[in-house]
Amino acid sequence: MKFCKNIKILSNTALTDDIYDLRLECPDITSEAKPGQFVNIYLNDEAHLLPRPISICEVNGSELRVVYRVVGVGTKLLSEAKPGETLDVTGPVGNGYDTDMINSSFSRVMLFGGGVGIPPMLELSKRLKVRTDVFLGYRDVLFLEKDFPASVTVHISTEDGSAGTKGNVMDALKESGIKGDCICACGPGPMLRAIRAYSEENDIKAYFSLEEHMACGVGACLGCVCKTKDEDEHSRVKNARVCVDGPVFEVDKLE
Repeated sequence: MKFCKNIKILSNTALTDDIYDLRLECPDITSEAKPGQFVNIYLNDEAHLLPRPISICEVNGSELRVVYRVVGVGTKLLSEAKPGETLDVTGPVGNGYDTDMINSSFSRVMLFGGGVGIPPMLELSKRLKVRTDVFLGYRDVLFLEKDFPASVTVHISTEDGSAGTKGNVMDALKESGIKGDCICACGPGPMLRAIRAYSEENDIKAYFSLEEHMACGVGACLGCVCKTKDEDEHSRVKNARVCVDGPVFEVDKLE
């Protein structure tokens, strides 16, 4: 993890009413970034000192792409940042997906992304060499669905049925009839719980990228712990810090 000062903003554009696509010139981070990791972005505002943790969406050479939702004052300020301005960024943070292991151990991978859990699936899909199906869940308005590589098959679900399967990603999976031997997922809790139940019922190895509210984003504050089956060496309890021990976890090791 590196602390990079004065990172140049290349673009910061709206994909939907509340989803933004931010691109930064940051070779020190892109050279080390793995799918599933995130960066901490510091705002140029003294009233908001804590960074905003945002998952890595895509890496293109020295260009770092993050896609985020405006949910509060901090991300609203970030959405107003202009090309040519600079931001301080730390990253890449945490443990990402082990793509070498996945490529060597499995024959067909199913990726699940819901809401702002969709962006990290993009870089992951680019690095997988095995047959890959991507299931994307939306409320209504689509984003990023056309950015996935041609080598993967994308399945879309929307709550209102305006595109793809009406319902959620599990409805799209059922409709597809597909069964892989590995699952990677990121999204809201109810989605992950449904996918976990499915993976356990079908004896499919699963890896989740968890979303938690973070304060420091570097493992010091213990504000983003999740319950695990193994004792954490840092806290000496059965917890893990999502920011640095995750955000990607093997599902079998989570309570």
